[in-house]
Amino acid sequence: MDLRLISRVLFLRAAWRRRDHWDAARITAHQDRALQELRHAAYAGSEFYRRHHAGLHDAPLSQLPPVTKGDLMDHFDEAVTTPDFRLADLENHLRFLTEHGGDPGVPWRGRWWAAATAGTTGRRGTFVWNRSEWGTVLASYARANDWAGISAGPTHPLKMALVSSRVPTHQSAVVGASLRSKLVPTLRLDVTAPMDETVAALNQFQPRVLVGYASALKPLAAEQRAGRLRITPQGVMSASEVLSPHTAAELQAAWGSAPFDVYAATETAGIASPCTYRNRHVYEDLLIIEPVDQDGRPVAQGTTGAKLLVTVLFSRTLPLIRYEMSDTVRLGGRGCPCGRSFILMEGIEGRIEDVLHLPGKAGSVDVHPIVFHHVLDQAALTGWQVIQEPSGLRVLLAGLAPGGSVEEVRAAVASALATAGVVRTGVDVDLVEHLERTALGKAPFVRGLKGPQ
Repeated sequence: MDLRLISRVLFLRAAWRRRDHWDAARITAHQDRALQELRHAAYAGSEFYRRHHAGLHDAPLSQLPPVTKGDLMDHFDEAVTTPDFRLADLENHLRFLTEHGGDPGVPWRGRWWAAATAGTTGRRGTFVWNRSEWGTVLASYARANDWAGISAGPTHPLKMALVSSRVPTHQSAVVGASLRSKLVPTLRLDVTAPMDETVAALNQFQPRVLVGYASALKPLAAEQRAGRLRITPQGVMSASEVLSPHTAAELQAAWGSAPFDVYAATETAGIASPCTYRNRHVYEDLLIIEPVDQDGRPVAQGTTGAKLLVTVLFSRTLPLIRYEMSDTVRLGGRGCPCGRSFILMEGIEGRIEDVLHLPGKAGSVDVHPIVFHHVLDQAALTGWQVIQEPSGLRVLLAGLAPGGSVEEVRAAVASALATAGVVRTGVDVDLVEHLERTALGKAPFVRGLKGPQ
């Protein structure tokens, strides 16, 4: 346990609770000041940002060019603000962790915490934080518990069970290892482990908070309803995958209360989480988010963007200013019975990569995952996936709902595609024990054809 790090997290949590009472004007003023400090630090220490924003150092945020993951990784050594920091050295450290099972909670060279994305949406990304930044990252995840009304402290330890990836370079592994202490007893479970082992471990541990991918929580809810899993968590939190209304209802039926759908990313840490009214508020004091259309223009309130630009206000080692993410989200207004003025995030619909491009009568047809949710949420017992292959679509069902048949599911999917205008696309349906997962253990609903990396 790193006492200095834990102390900083506790300090930030206490300080941030006062921000829950900020009005919109105070939030905006804080963002303006924090953005100015971020840009000053970036221009002083990062050759990449000085060049990328050349002639625009005094321009409004909306006029700055976006930054992609590829931009940062191609110019990592110039983008970081610490002299002599090299991506190759950091990658060697992460490779050592993976190959030798090192402790990701121990800072590299005594100063840095790092995590990497899996690269399933394109290029792998590697991100790094100093002690101050990492304390903010940890506190941003702890805020989800605070806003959910789940108390924790020296006299009330937060027993947390996390069902996700055990890969040591995954951010959940670094976070879990960093927080592991008497204050936060943590059980980390591999999402790919046999279900009977996971159930036995949870029954023995009895967590106050259960956190996991939606695709991991759904079969656990089935185990709870069947009586094999016997836990009574104070809160269930879904993270890292889209939580469908159908799955949310199943989790509520299993544990008696609606789950908390937390939105976060490796690059940004926490982005938004629900209050006790299950309204999801954006962490506007920590970042600025801009839903935009495919051409980078801002979309109106209540409209789902084609992608998201994120500015992380506390990023210093590797500044993130208008960093482009492929997530498609919808923002609402302000105002909530909980009293917070932080803007509401009305919807998280996935990523651009979740939309399939299939042949239609007059060219390509874009098929959103919602087309498949309408058919498959009720058909699968514990989960489903649609995988695009050169020959057509392969539908995987983790169990079949009572009274259903494979042929009925195939016909229903084919009919939904025809209604969407899709032609000449075959559909195969397979019953499987387990869904196909990425290198970090995620089981995305829809997987398109992989293009060149």
